[in-house]
Formats: sequence, C-alpha cells, structure tokens
Amino acid sequence: MTFEEMAKARYSVRKYSDKKVEDEKLQKILQVANLAPTAKNTQCVRIYVLKSDEAMNKIKGLTRCSYGAPVVLLFAYEESEAFCYPNQEVLNSGAEDCSIVATHVMFEALEQGLSTCWVNVFTPSEVEKAFHLPPTEHAVLLMDLGYEAEGNTPAPRHGEKKALREIVRVL
Repeated sequence: MTFEEMAKARYSVRKYSDKKVEDEKLQKILQVANLAPTAKNTQCVRIYVLKSDEAMNKIKGLTRCSYGAPVVLLFAYEESEAFCYPNQEVLNSGAEDCSIVATHVMFEALEQGLSTCWVNVFTPSEVEKAFHLPPTEHAVLLMDLGYEAEGNTPAPRHGEKKALREIVRVL
C-alpha cells in the first residue's frame, strides 16, 4: 500500500475486538515511533503503554473514548527537553513532537493490521495525576490501539474534505 492509499484507508476506530495486540507488533510500532523526527532532535516525547487491567480501568474513568481497545498509548513530553521557540517564553515543541510521533504510530499500526483512534477527550492534568507522571511531563494525547471489531465503519463525516483552495494559501 502506498502512503496515499494508507492515508485514505486509515480512520479512527471506535469499536475494538477482544483480540490482544501481539507483543511483536507493539514493539515494532514503538520502534517506528522512535524513528520519528522531533524539533532539534530533542526527543522529548514519552509513550506510556497502558494495557494492564489496572491501567485500563483507570483510563476508562478518565475518558469515554477508549472504545474497548486492549491498549491505549499515552503520549506526553518532558518539558525540559522540548525545543523552545526563539523569543517565546511559553511556546515549545512538545505537543507537535508528540503529534509527529503519534502519526508515525498510526501508520505503522495500520501496516501491522491494527487500528487506532487519536483521543483528545480527556483532561490532561487528571491523566498525569492518575498515572503519576513527573511534574515536568505533560500529557498531549491518548491513542487507542487494537484490532477493529467486525461491522465497524468510519464516522459519517470521515470522507468529507475541504477543497485545497480552502486550506492552501500561496504567498
């Protein structure tokens, strides 16, 4: 499958089967995540693999969007390692670095026959507290990971895209 075909095929899965994610596939996904670029190669991203019964019960209490996935990845960044924008005291690369790494994860998961859902429906401070993240690590997103349940379909608006002229500006 070409990258364009993968980009067209991938969608946020909101119902997972009970099938467990094989350790080899999870390790491959994490290895590819580690290949993702980060600003100035600071590598400030942290990935917490949530799959124990205790972790999954916690996450179900923190978001309605785990959709029965057997694994949830928590993406965070270490503030002291994030690239700080010049002349911007509070703006750093942490969230964008997490986003780049998470995108690599989404597409490697698809390559491995797995599905994902990028989740922003949670309160970062509550997740950080529940999973005892250090005070300098900040949660950015959760990503459900697993095998799609039968009969699952993309959200109704999944295929709706604006025309390029609406999003691209040539200066």
